[in-house]
Amino acid sequence: MSVSQQIMEQTEQSVLHTYNRFPVVFDHGEGVHLYDAEGKEYLDFAAGIAVQALGYGNQAYNDALKAQIDKLIHTSNLYYHKPLEEAAAQIIRHTKMSRVFFTNSGAEAIEGAIKAAKKYAYTKNGGGQYEIVAMRQSFHGRTVGALSVTGNDHYQEPFQPLMAGVKFADFNDLDSVKEAVSDKTCAILMETVQGEGGIYPADPAFIKGVRALCDEKDILLILDEIQCGMGRTGYWFAHEAYGVDPDIMTCAKALGCGVPVGAFVLNEKAASKSLLPGDHGTTYGGNPLACAAVAKVFELFDEMDLVEHVRTTAPYLEQKLDDLVSRYDFLQTRRGMGFMQGVVVKGRPVSEIVKKALDNGLVILSAGSDVLRLVPPLIITPADIDEMISRLEAAF
Repeated sequence: MSVSQQIMEQTEQSVLHTYNRFPVVFDHGEGVHLYDAEGKEYLDFAAGIAVQALGYGNQAYNDALKAQIDKLIHTSNLYYHKPLEEAAAQIIRHTKMSRVFFTNSGAEAIEGAIKAAKKYAYTKNGGGQYEIVAMRQSFHGRTVGALSVTGNDHYQEPFQPLMAGVKFADFNDLDSVKEAVSDKTCAILMETVQGEGGIYPADPAFIKGVRALCDEKDILLILDEIQCGMGRTGYWFAHEAYGVDPDIMTCAKALGCGVPVGAFVLNEKAASKSLLPGDHGTTYGGNPLACAAVAKVFELFDEMDLVEHVRTTAPYLEQKLDDLVSRYDFLQTRRGMGFMQGVVVKGRPVSEIVKKALDNGLVILSAGSDVLRLVPPLIITPADIDEMISRLEAAF
């Protein structure tokens, strides 16, 4: 029995089977490559589900974490610490918003954003305005609140009843959003680019129309940028491409580039009338280690000019994927923004292509039931894109 087989078997004996894991045991990474326990090399175009923006083995990032581990890992939120100030300053500077609350995950960021929106309406009106309008085919997380605003029956059905007061509209259909809004609505919540639902960017007229509707009704716009934020679309945050500002924004994944951390960020309007001491909390959220990671990630993004790198390199990725679509009948279309791309597959199971790609040393993902999803580290080069195309065609 190989080392990998032994690890997989022992894992299945003790870990709750909530994931159908692929039969590979990753041991270490370097740059844009992963290596399994037997030393086989894989080109990574999944980045741990859009997390490893810096790739693997960035020495400056690793050194920052090691230095913080030697100083202080945790204190709780009853006290101040320097990494919290540094991380908060960075995220406020790059989002141009007002206040941030650090969480441990994207789902927790969604939970906090929902609470902030409800508290805003309560402070403003004294109750009665509690409904959330979310989008069908969305994905916001697995906790009960996040699941309640995830517009997919498959995820929701086993856990009903969920949080009350949620209505669903169709993404990129402004009329359906207007129909769902009532005098009880406190917020509209959506991904700027739908991820799990199939890589759907917001139409400019739609997202601008939703922003105008929120302004008209004095309700909050919550944009989920957990996957599409942190430079992935060629903007620090995807809503910048539309010239639209949220009242609350959630982020996670590449925010810590591997260290579990998320955040919800509020503008002054939302922050001044929502959560107060005692309204929300977390033991681990924003601890020194997580905040050291966040602060270093922003610093390295700036030093490496990663957002601009994505913007200038993405057209080449799009061109190569469009060429692939034109040459294979079972590939229908490409859609996405920056380094968040999806290719629609018809007539072949996407899961089989993902598995064959892994066999050929390429790590990619699926999204929805018929989309190949590519969310690579933001450090990829045109040569890496060429190699990805070669390995993907071998899988075909």
